[in-house]
Amino acid sequence: MEHNLQHTVALLARTPAALNALLRDLPEQWTLHNEGEKSWSAFDVVGHLIHGERTDWIPRVYRILESGESRAFDPFDRWAQERASEGKTLAQLLDEFANLRAANLNQLRGLNLRSEDFTKHGRHPALGAVTLSELLATWAAHDLTHLHQISRVMAYQYREMVGPWRAYLGVMQCAGHSASPVTRVK
Repeated sequence: MEHNLQHTVALLARTPAALNALLRDLPEQWTLHNEGEKSWSAFDVVGHLIHGERTDWIPRVYRILESGESRAFDPFDRWAQERASEGKTLAQLLDEFANLRAANLNQLRGLNLRSEDFTKHGRHPALGAVTLSELLATWAAHDLTHLHQISRVMAYQYREMVGPWRAYLGVMQCAGHSASPVTRVK
């Protein structure tokens, strides 16, 4: 299947607005609470997405186009948002994410990628050879993973209050994805 960049960009462009609509001006009970030890709050997830915009997606696109497999991607720090988000409000993070995403999508569009570019390989430090198409598809799926994670973390805050309906609410049954091996190797 050939990569459809327009479809990927269409999804990526919507994530900041989706996060903004869901999170802006909510009480901190929704945005600062997590699911327990080593889990992230909605605030943490937005910080993580910002870190990815700065250090992961576009830098890796360029690494593939410029170096191929000869130079591995820089490792991704999954906890960098703790330092980078310190002292900021969620509103500031949402604005920062929206601005970074818009700039990154403009850079991506400006590359004028051709179909043969999507089959070019780069080297992930843990996964080995990956294609540009796989990287771009992962960027979109990564957004969806974290939108799901935010809804799960927020639903967790009502886990006791929903009473017996808990058994019927899939979001309450989800074990999560944050600790899976796939998300750790980003």
